[in-house]
Amino acid sequence: MSWQLKALRVFLRHAARRSLARQPDSVAARRWFERGAWLNARGRPWTGFVPDQFGQVPALWTARPATTDPVVLYFHGGGYVMGNPRTHAALAAYLTRKTGYETCLPDYRLAPEHPFPAAFDDALAAWQALVARGHDPARIVLGGDSAGGGLALALLSHLCSTRAPRPACVFAFSPFTDLTLSGASIRTNAASEILLPVHRLEQLRERVLQGADATDPRISPLFGSFVHTPPVFIQVARREILRDDSLRMAAHLRSFGGDVTVQEWGNLPHVWQYFHGWLPEARKALGDCAAFIHQHLPTAPSRDS
Repeated sequence: MSWQLKALRVFLRHAARRSLARQPDSVAARRWFERGAWLNARGRPWTGFVPDQFGQVPALWTARPATTDPVVLYFHGGGYVMGNPRTHAALAAYLTRKTGYETCLPDYRLAPEHPFPAAFDDALAAWQALVARGHDPARIVLGGDSAGGGLALALLSHLCSTRAPRPACVFAFSPFTDLTLSGASIRTNAASEILLPVHRLEQLRERVLQGADATDPRISPLFGSFVHTPPVFIQVARREILRDDSLRMAAHLRSFGGDVTVQEWGNLPHVWQYFHGWLPEARKALGDCAAFIHQHLPTAPSRDS
């Protein structure tokens, strides 16, 4: 364990988690997340990004690619209630440096103002717009973290279920895949969780679903169909509350014959990859993800490390 991780764990457990738990509503939580993203990135990396529009869905690109280039379509995390392309711009830029492929961050709608299925509808619209522009689905990589990882898998389930063209591969960092909240690790890892305030999960679910079925695969891909799924790569921390969302998702994908790689890391925070500017463990994890992507797409030279 690096000294940076030791220090970050203390900060997240005793400051960030408590602060997140105190946010009175989604608007306040969004402001909190934005401030944290600015500190984490030590600046505003999104100022160099290129804006785009997929119908009614805004997006940011690391740079505009040619339609013949492989691309990464990345859905940000934030529990479907916070986060945006700006909060994840630094992570997108690092993914692009490691893979050599431009990354697109759709600004999908958030709850409670836009409850389920708004986020899914926007994710699907972004995918369909890329394909309509001439991007080969087999040269698109889907990815995301936390709720965004669940969103990427939900989109994959829809593509598999409708027999639509599929992406080259999918990766997810600590994906939120089950809004029934039935994973045992939500209880067994409650004491060891470093970042997420466990007691707010029920409230989060209510804000997102607003009476909708929690087993709908468009929000809980754990209940989806994945016939002829492309390869999937999942990274999760062993002691986080959403560990079982990842492990059960992997088992579900394998029940359809899917090729799934799971990396279960040690006592790291939820979506530790987000802290790549601080943690060597995050940079190693993202390097492993880039290597997985290159197994399923032509290798592009890494721009730098």
